[in-house]
Amino acid sequence: MVECDLAKVDVAGSNPVSRSSFGTQGPVVMRFSTLVLLASALATAWAQDYKLETIPGPPAGLPAAYASLIQKQGYRVVGPNGPWCEVWFRTSIPAGPQPADTAIVFPIPQGALTGVFRFPAEGADRRGQTIKAGLYTMRYSDYPVDGSHQGVAPQRDFLLLTPIGNDPDPAATPAFDALVKMSIKASGTPHPAVFSIEKPSTSNFPSITAEGDTPDQVLNLNIGDLQLGMIVVGKAQN
Repeated sequence: MVECDLAKVDVAGSNPVSRSSFGTQGPVVMRFSTLVLLASALATAWAQDYKLETIPGPPAGLPAAYASLIQKQGYRVVGPNGPWCEVWFRTSIPAGPQPADTAIVFPIPQGALTGVFRFPAEGADRRGQTIKAGLYTMRYSDYPVDGSHQGVAPQRDFLLLTPIGNDPDPAATPAFDALVKMSIKASGTPHPAVFSIEKPSTSNFPSITAEGDTPDQVLNLNIGDLQLGMIVVGKAQN
């Protein structure tokens, strides 16, 4: 059994997801106002450090089996130290019925391929795990409600990375445990390589927005009928 603790990726967002929070102990209103102003200034400054670029073609090294499924145009998130990550989503992301559990936002089938992801240099996932440079598949999963995961995050939608060389069949829909085993090949730890997704807080697509106190950087895209925000920069605050 592979150890997995997706819930401790305490999903972040200005939507129904939690980010970091400041303590507000003490009666001094001025202190709280100063913190608010400081957080706002930091968010503005950090938002200016990240920008979004379009990529006019598919990623180098994309296997032929994936070529017809992946959008020809990708998106590059560029940070203060240069390119951070590159993302190509599917032309159409599979959809099923809306889950009865309101904590699950997206009606995407378990294990469905959503796109491919590239780190040009060493990167990190939502847990802060180091991810090597390379091309990865992105597959959807919501973490299960069980003794290991229940009650930690109010929302449960994630994309799990797998090295594309270890994921030869884009039509596969691996179950949760199988997908976790695939994804630990990306993280090199007992935990999968994960990125949180949420409903976008903006109607401006495509865009990169800074959200939360830290803040996180959210890639907002309109993919067919699906609007999606993917937190591409930022470590979950537990």
